[in-house]
Amino acid sequence: MSSTGTEPILQVQDLVKHFPVQLGVVFKRTVGHVRAVDGVSFDLRRGETLGVVGESGCGKSTLAQVLMRLEPPTAGAVRFHGEDIFGKRGKDLKALRRQIQIVLQDPYTSLNPRMTVGDIVGEPFEIHTEVAPKGERRRKVQELLDVVGLNPEHINRYPHQFSGGQRQRIGIARALALRPEVIICDEPVSALDVSIQAQVMNLLGDLQTEFGLSYIFIAHDLSVVRHLSDRVAVMYLGKIVELGTEDEIYNRAAHPYTQALLSAVPVPDPSVRAGRQRIRLTGDVPSPVNPPSGCRFRTRCWKATEICAEEEPALEVRQGGHHPSACHHAEEQHLLPG
Repeated sequence: MSSTGTEPILQVQDLVKHFPVQLGVVFKRTVGHVRAVDGVSFDLRRGETLGVVGESGCGKSTLAQVLMRLEPPTAGAVRFHGEDIFGKRGKDLKALRRQIQIVLQDPYTSLNPRMTVGDIVGEPFEIHTEVAPKGERRRKVQELLDVVGLNPEHINRYPHQFSGGQRQRIGIARALALRPEVIICDEPVSALDVSIQAQVMNLLGDLQTEFGLSYIFIAHDLSVVRHLSDRVAVMYLGKIVELGTEDEIYNRAAHPYTQALLSAVPVPDPSVRAGRQRIRLTGDVPSPVNPPSGCRFRTRCWKATEICAEEEPALEVRQGGHHPSACHHAEEQHLLPG
């Protein structure tokens, strides 16, 4: 975990991304919208890791795509060093892409099988020619491979000649090539074995210290991001329902959804596990096309009352609390041992 400053490098304000639901083949009509991201706000500070956690379908990957300018927003603003990223075009947009890079989830599909490792890692230099002149590219690629723990002599090998963990290191080297300030990690270890996950997480931590990187680390498992994140944002159905420091989220969780996620985190010690209460959520995740009124989590929440259906809770610090949570009945609890 890095030491963080107070200066926000990335500011996200009321970000919204809705996808239209259309019927018809020739004459298409919009009958609704998938509310993938529905009013998300947070700051990312220089040198900080912000973990974004939630179940599949909560909008985490869509958030990453919008932040990368791979999808246009429906509404809201994102500012990088105080400048709106959605207003950038041409050379300004190209310069922005140098500063914000992404590591994708699946190391088996995110690398072109027809390209050598040298071509994959060096591809950003073909687009941003000012970063590395042609005569220096091979040397820079070998340096990047060495930085991420791979043999520089394997520059002419193809992706199928590497293991899953090694392929993800190749993806990290590619993201690092242009020396970005922000790297968005979209579930970068979910497809890897547990032992390899730890190695990749340690590598990301070392690179953050060495290059002063800021991370947005997306995961569906709270235990994965615990030791890397400075702050954690918990998402549910397109919204952030709790936001706090690593200590606040893991030791004083206030939102019932966060508490349910923490209760599902595996505990190695059998004696501790035996006396631990598991919070089991009932019902299915509601459709993002037609989310519940008021609090979106109320249909699965054991604390739900009438006000939960009538009034959407704001993401704010509740009475007696220490960090913001979007729950009318927020109550901080310690659920993890240690």
